[in-house]
Amino acid sequence: MSNLRIPGPIPVDAEILEAMGTPMINHRGPLYKEILYRTTESLKKVFATNNDLYIITGSGTAAMEAAVVNTLSPEDNVLNVTIGVFGNRFGLIAKRYGATVTTLEFPMGSIVDLNILRESLDKDPKIKAVLVTHNETSTGVINNLESIANVVKNEYDKLLLVDGISSVCSIPIETDAWKLDVVTSASQKGWMLPPGLSFISLSQRAWDAHSQSTMPRFYLDMAEYKKYYEIGQPPWTPSISAMFALDIALKRIHSEGLGSIYERHADIAQFTRDSLKNIGMSIFPENENIASNTITAVSVPENIDGGKVVSRMRDEYDIEIAGGQGSLSGKILRIGHLGITPQSDIEEVVQALKEIMST
Repeated sequence: MSNLRIPGPIPVDAEILEAMGTPMINHRGPLYKEILYRTTESLKKVFATNNDLYIITGSGTAAMEAAVVNTLSPEDNVLNVTIGVFGNRFGLIAKRYGATVTTLEFPMGSIVDLNILRESLDKDPKIKAVLVTHNETSTGVINNLESIANVVKNEYDKLLLVDGISSVCSIPIETDAWKLDVVTSASQKGWMLPPGLSFISLSQRAWDAHSQSTMPRFYLDMAEYKKYYEIGQPPWTPSISAMFALDIALKRIHSEGLGSIYERHADIAQFTRDSLKNIGMSIFPENENIASNTITAVSVPENIDGGKVVSRMRDEYDIEIAGGQGSLSGKILRIGHLGITPQSDIEEVVQALKEIMST
């Protein structure tokens, strides 16, 4: 099996894979109801919320789309605050559904500048919602979401929709304490699960927005999820196999404790950064204080094609890493360390990179 070190999907262990082979059950029956309620309440603890939370059979992008279509209407003024490729995607979703999107784009490798955010909100008082990505895996950068929320919520009282796909369950987040209206995540990240499930929490403010929203929605209408949840069912046929795995993963998460999980991610991230610097590679971003604890990005020397490095890692060493995206294509390498990542896996990656860079 290859050393899978991309920002998701991540390696999944035998117990989770075995759980996914459990015989099917009736998703309208009492056994599924127990799993649905148990996993939902467990997810709320990880999100640090008492808000409504729902499980979607779909990728993280499905949850991002749900965040948009359940709270906004065509022509609503939206501020998309982006620091990378996935931040750009959030704004694109809103545009496709007819929102009037103003893009506040910060340079790749940087975080949101709060003063510029304030200037943008001052410039257009009609802005209804702000979209932001907590952890940007295209650049290996973590935004200071608490500070962003303080500006958006406490200073300007706007709706705040958060892409927490690669942060929740890996990096501290306080949905209620920070007044986050919508937060999304997805199973193939720090949850240590295969792709296929996404999660979304909605505040009362988000539900108030939902009651006025006129964007088209059907499969992702959270009102349907809410109605069916009250009787212990999903609105549509779910991925029952993925739910079996989620049930086990959440028990593990709470057994280990969120504090330990956050510390584990911080430790392996620091080990990765230190190891890469030891072989002469430069961390991207330059300011390591904003470097993500779920993925480490490194700059590729100008005389080297990053795409070829990714291919050589796969073909010669059986190691899967990710290259840059968008304007960073060929310019950076990205090494994922979500979930449980042994130091030996990182050591293998670093040694291979050292050999490739010297030839």
